[in-house]
Amino acid sequence: MSKTIKEFLYEIDILGFSFFENVVPVEMLKKISIDIETHQTKCQQWQRKNGITDGMEGCAHHIIGQNDSLDDFLNMFFLDEYIQSYFDDGAYILNSYGALNNLPYSKDSYKHGHQFHRDVRTYARGFHLMLNMLVMVDDFTVENGATKVIAGSHQNKERPSDLFIEGNTKQVTGLAGSIILFDSNLWHSAAPNNTEVSRKAITPTFTRAFMKQQLDYPRMLGEDYPQNEKMRQLLGYNSRTPSNLDEWYQPPEKRMYKAGQG
Repeated sequence: MSKTIKEFLYEIDILGFSFFENVVPVEMLKKISIDIETHQTKCQQWQRKNGITDGMEGCAHHIIGQNDSLDDFLNMFFLDEYIQSYFDDGAYILNSYGALNNLPYSKDSYKHGHQFHRDVRTYARGFHLMLNMLVMVDDFTVENGATKVIAGSHQNKERPSDLFIEGNTKQVTGLAGSIILFDSNLWHSAAPNNTEVSRKAITPTFTRAFMKQQLDYPRMLGEDYPQNEKMRQLLGYNSRTPSNLDEWYQPPEKRMYKAGQG
């Protein structure tokens, strides 16, 4: 990457976000686009089963474990050195892994995403708890609802006023394969898609290893899922909570919560 770690950290601290152009290869993007639809269909079944379809159109959560391109994406560890630097070169884990399909002219697509929000509820006054990654699976344009951000808004505890939001919103446009990394305290939203075609993205989030994941990935995926130690770390296998004394009283190499997790 042409951007230095120092430049990245400066942008994150001052603006709240940093843009990286053309990171993900085109062939991987094509597979990801197809696999997103498969995961959305699966998630829709659970949404209908539990009666929570309202405002969920176009979204899928926890899109891992199907041995497809979305698993492959995580295994590539794109921008890993920048993510590590955000967490002071300490251990980090995957907190959540979702996909969003900003549908054309739809008032029913993921309502939460179209409202200005921040993705971590704890305001930590500059301490880096959580980092968002937004991967442009399609080109992001003003017309198809490129993500809106309010630069610098991660520095304040309170939500900006509507008047401030109206005058200080920036849409982050870019080519497919580009990635935005942003402080999870940054206020942001999707914008309406006023074109005839959908606009897809995947949205991993990362936290320091001692934080709870949105979903217990090790328990969901099983003990044998990860293929390497780096993935075990990412998916939270090294920062689990023991559930009985037998799991607690183990030698260091077999402990569920390993050293270096914070």
